[in-house]
Amino acid sequence: MSTKYANAVAAIRAMENSLLSRNDLDQLINTATKTERENIVASKRGSGAEELTLEGVWETIRAYAPDCRELEILLYRNDFHNLKAALKSMIAGKEPQGYYIRPTNLDLDALYPALSAKDYEQLPEYVRGTAEEAYELLTRTLDGQLADSLADTACMRAMQRAAEKSGSDFMRKYAQLTTVCADIKTAYRCSRMKKQRSFIETAVCGSDALDKDSLVRASLGGTEGLFAYLEATSYGDAAKLLAESPAKFEKWCDDVIMELAEGARMEAFGADPLAAFFIAAEAELKNLRIISVCKESGTDRETITERMRKLYV
Repeated sequence: MSTKYANAVAAIRAMENSLLSRNDLDQLINTATKTERENIVASKRGSGAEELTLEGVWETIRAYAPDCRELEILLYRNDFHNLKAALKSMIAGKEPQGYYIRPTNLDLDALYPALSAKDYEQLPEYVRGTAEEAYELLTRTLDGQLADSLADTACMRAMQRAAEKSGSDFMRKYAQLTTVCADIKTAYRCSRMKKQRSFIETAVCGSDALDKDSLVRASLGGTEGLFAYLEATSYGDAAKLLAESPAKFEKWCDDVIMELAEGARMEAFGADPLAAFFIAAEAELKNLRIISVCKESGTDRETITERMRKLYV
């Protein structure tokens, strides 16, 4: 295994101490005020520490490993979201800046002008064809939902290709799990809305772990047909959670990704521990948002605890 990122991994190990533990989350859940929660987080970070943001985490990781192209896959979903935002803003005659998500691999200052000029060569190769296809689809049909589905599926395919190219087993599993979760959610929505086969075939990506054609056929049978198919796969437990509630399935998706990250965290070299730390930061920020929203709406402690995502510290 390459040792080129050894210094970056060592730096990340030190930064893990600033992440919240399960005990910290329990304390946050038991707080009565926003000020109490802020004080708990501040005590964990240390005086003068900056607020944790994904953009800040990304910049820190890249500062230690500036040439680590393997990590770019972690931002593909943001990249394709930003592509969709720019295209829709262009069609609507609006400025896209307020709709962008960061961090991103894309040059957001150049994205909108490139699309407006149809200068797709200015875009990274993995979004280039999708940009042109989605633009043509939007201008021809004005069907934003179909264009979104096209871009989302292209994102999953791009992730799988990049993961395979990386040679990292962790990245391959990450891309596969991300695709499976997205495909199941999409198939569920399509089955509930009784979407036509042509739409479902555009919206579902497929992977080695979950066959596209089988998932499309199952979706056409409504939610009962979909659940019957999924229960016969290795994702039967996930299907049962989805049948109970989409929120429980979302938690399952986040938790299986974190379980994958836990294994990568223990590696001493390579890009995988860096990716695992980024995923850990994502989970922490999601938990903080859940706690904040639940507290504001008066949700009871037991329910908040049930919604907490796995942590790896």
